[in-house]
Amino acid sequence: MKRNKKLGIWMDNSIAHLMEFSEEPFEVKTIESKFTRQEKEKKLAKGESFMFNKEQQLQSDYYKKIGNVISHYDDVLLFGPTNAKKELYNLLKEDSHYSGIKIKIMETDKMNPKQKQAFVIQHFSEV
Repeated sequence: MKRNKKLGIWMDNSIAHLMEFSEEPFEVKTIESKFTRQEKEKKLAKGESFMFNKEQQLQSDYYKKIGNVISHYDDVLLFGPTNAKKELYNLLKEDSHYSGIKIKIMETDKMNPKQKQAFVIQHFSEV
């Protein structure tokens, strides 16, 4: 029988903490958006339109990196305090490569590392 691979991702618009649900201690991987406050200020100096286009490009790259990791899992929980998880979810829904992956989104506040891990454990223990 194939083992169901599960992944919890706490994310906002700038960083994603990826936690594979397993019996071993959690290994947390991080993916960061390249669109930082400094980048925003630098691009804004060149014009608002230029800044917006650069932000969209960098945000798209950020979501692609997360999507590449998600493609290796069967069950994924996206959670966090911003709309980033919903934006990613909508992009993944449109792509047939992710149609066999069960993806759930949940709204949470900011959390410390232990709270994030406990949230992932609780979610997948109930499923």
